[in-house]
Amino acid sequence: MNDKHHRLVSMANQISQFFESRPTEEERVGGVADHIIRFWDPRMRKAILEHLAAGGDGLRDNARRAIERLAAAQQPA
Repeated sequence: MNDKHHRLVSMANQISQFFESRPTEEERVGGVADHIIRFWDPRMRKAILEHLAAGGDGLRDNARRAIERLAAAQQPA
């Protein structure tokens, strides 16, 4: 994992930890996805999606599911 991806994985995992106390999976995973959409710039989102596509090493479960959700939303309908 390169330094850029390491930093983004760390950030995604911190966001995931914040939302872990939410009562439903939708709030946990959706909260992470929403935060990434709202506060990460497009280059950061692109890089974390690339990291996921390369295996997603180091991502916590809720962070991985949120990023998978973002990846799925970018797929053509």
